[in-house]
Formats: sequence, structure tokens, C-alpha cells
Amino acid sequence: MSSSVVEEEEEMQCGSTLFEEEELQEMSGVNVGGGYVEVMCGCTSHRYGDAVARLRVFPNGDLEITCECTPGCDEDKLTPAAFEKHSGRETARKWKNNVWVIIGGEKVPLSKTVLLKYYNESSKKLNRSNRSQGTKVFHRDEFVGCIECGKERRFRLRSRDECRLHHNAMADPNWKCSDFPYDKITCEAEEERGSRKVYKGCTRSPTCKGCTSCVCFGCELCRFSDCSCQTCVDFTSNVKA
Repeated sequence: MSSSVVEEEEEMQCGSTLFEEEELQEMSGVNVGGGYVEVMCGCTSHRYGDAVARLRVFPNGDLEITCECTPGCDEDKLTPAAFEKHSGRETARKWKNNVWVIIGGEKVPLSKTVLLKYYNESSKKLNRSNRSQGTKVFHRDEFVGCIECGKERRFRLRSRDECRLHHNAMADPNWKCSDFPYDKITCEAEEERGSRKVYKGCTRSPTCKGCTSCVCFGCELCRFSDCSCQTCVDFTSNVKA
């Protein structure tokens, strides 16, 4: 038997052992793939209705969504937070409650399913790792400028989801105020006053301009294995080395 066939069988077995059969039996659209489990999911906007997609759960805790909201939609490899925003959900930042799967014919939030098991374990493992090293990973607030009006909008970077939202915004050369993930704003919305923008949340000094306590040059909280940017690729390669 060729090595490629053996690897494929091992991946399929890995996917099939992520969850017990009983845990998934009433979920819609279950598909066990190579090293992941895929299910139908969605997010509801009061204005646009249901946006349907497919969620893949990986053993390392990664969650990846391919949107199927319209036949021509080509959005794939979205994080749940990015899918929540893409669907037009009015109350963003709560993807664990806003993104749902169908269980027994009913919409059930991800937070009430077993599908976040590996995501939660990964987060806890990261926290334990930081504590064991005697360090607390902290990221100060950062600002992203709008390409249309030039106004800067504040991003909090206290969690992995918040770091990913900022990471994606920085990677988008056409980012604008209407893409702001936390509130529905336009370029007409006032920018923070300069006297307020100097406060970025550093634990050492409220008006710190950047120090070793609040500036991170790369960690598991702000670098992503499913991102193809050179910064994330280099970090992931170094971690594996």
C-alpha cells in the first residue's frame, strides 16, 4: 500500500474520532473528512435572513467556514467571527451564540454544542502554556485607518478572536469604516480624539507609546496557522522547527 493511501486513511480515521457518533447523529450535513469534521451551519441577520455555510472543525482547535449564502459567494476559510460579519448579523462579536447548527431540526448556537470542544481546549492549553512560562501575553489596542476618509478606528486585542479581526483588517489594503467589525459605522462617524487615542491599555503605563509589556512580536494568540501571510507562515514554521 502506498504511503499516500496510508496517510489518507490515517486522516480519515482522525476525523472520525474527533466526536462520538451519538454526538453528531442529529446534526444536519455531517461529513467526516481528512482530519476534520464538517457540518452545516448558519447565521441569521434580521435584515438579510439566514446565511448558510459549512463549518469544519479540526483537532488543533481551528474552525473554518465556507460560506454558501448565495450561489456566487466565494468566501471560504472564514473564521466564525468573520462569517458572522459577512452574514450581516447586527450584533457582532458574539459568534459563539450567533453562529448556529441544525440539531434535530432546530437551530442551536455553537456554544451549546460539542463542536467547540477542541477550540476551547486549545484556548485553555495556550493559557496554561503562558502561565507555565511565567508570562502573561498582552496586546495593547491598535488602530486601523480607513482608505476612504483616513480616520483611524480602535481595535482591542485581548483575545484570539479580536487579534484575528485586527490581523484581517491590517491585511486588507482596501479596509474602510464600514468594515469595522464591532459597530455598524460609516465615514461620517467621529474619530476618537487625539487625547483619548494615546490610551492603548498598557498595564505598565496608561499612555505608553510601546514597550515590552504591551507590544508583541508574535505569539499563538496573534499568529494563525490557517493564514497565508508571510508573517504567520514564518511564525508557524519557526514553532514547528
